[in-house]
Amino acid sequence: MPRGDKSSYTDKQRRQAEHIEESEKDEGRSEAAAERIAWATVNKQDGGGKKGGGTRKATKKTAKKATIKKAVKKAATKKAAKKTAAKKATKKAATKKAAKKTPAKKATKKAATKKAAKKATTKKAVRKSAAKKVAKKTTTGKATKKAATKKAAKKTTARKAAKKTPAQ
Repeated sequence: MPRGDKSSYTDKQRRQAEHIEESEKDEGRSEAAAERIAWATVNKQDGGGKKGGGTRKATKKTAKKATIKKAVKKAATKKAAKKTAAKKATKKAATKKAAKKTPAKKATKKAATKKAAKKATTKKAVRKSAAKKVAKKTTTGKATKKAATKKAAKKTTARKAAKKTPAQ
């Protein structure tokens, strides 16, 4: 088929080209430019002539590409399915292990909770005893101060009495 042959185009494609060519001429383009634009537009829309009979290389390439894409998609889907199955199996195994460990974990948690409660109780007791000691010290200190004050008062009284006695 020589270059520029339009025999592989359908009647519909030819009518479209004519219509486009007329509108391009109405816009002020030359006849050659209008024809070139019209057929370029038809080729872009439909991918060339659609009539059968000749070998179309582009169509064969497109078909090959589509087949390859499908094969790649299938392979990818299979891989994804395998990965998903493996993940599910791993999750199930982990769940089973966790189920087996759960009673032991619960016992460990209970023991830890008991220890923490004991510590808290012990801390409270220590705080209380420390507070009592401080209170005792404070009380003892107050008593000591009172006693010291009384002694000082007695001494002062004794001095005053001693001063008064020689003067009489």
